[in-house]
Amino acid sequence: MLDREGYRPNVGIIITNDRNEVFWGKRVHEHSWQFPQGGIKPGESPEAAMYRELMEEVGLLPHHVKIIGRTRDWLRYDVPTHWIKREWRGSYKGQKQIWYLLRLTGRETDVHLRATHHPEFDAWRWHQYWAPVDEVIEFKRSVYLNALHELSRFLHELPSWTDFVQARQNHDDKYLLTE
Repeated sequence: MLDREGYRPNVGIIITNDRNEVFWGKRVHEHSWQFPQGGIKPGESPEAAMYRELMEEVGLLPHHVKIIGRTRDWLRYDVPTHWIKREWRGSYKGQKQIWYLLRLTGRETDVHLRATHHPEFDAWRWHQYWAPVDEVIEFKRSVYLNALHELSRFLHELPSWTDFVQARQNHDDKYLLTE
């Protein structure tokens, strides 16, 4: 399902722990990492899609998390043409996403990456809040930064993006937590 502009409706999911670290998933059989995300089915609300994707990709149920916030509007990214299937070229541009910020209220052992027959991730770890901006594939970077920035207002004692970048440049351990 594409909108008139060629974007597929999608949800992005940022799961945090009590240290404001984020769930960072390694895609199956790849060396790339990302946040959980997935398409919204026709007639499905963004929140319902978020809970479905959360279960399918991470194995977490609604009682394992608490919604802390969500983006006010859609955030879009274009997929490079060489990544788009030939039959979709010309009509498909990329994804438009509503992002959810969740707090894990369950246990880390509740995470089950093989909850479905087609797992999205084969490994995961807790990561610094802002670090995924530098590590995600290039064409998703601006969406990641925008989502993290907008949702950061819901978290306390979190360094700003500017502080994180400055600390990274200065190798300042105050904001660069070890994993």
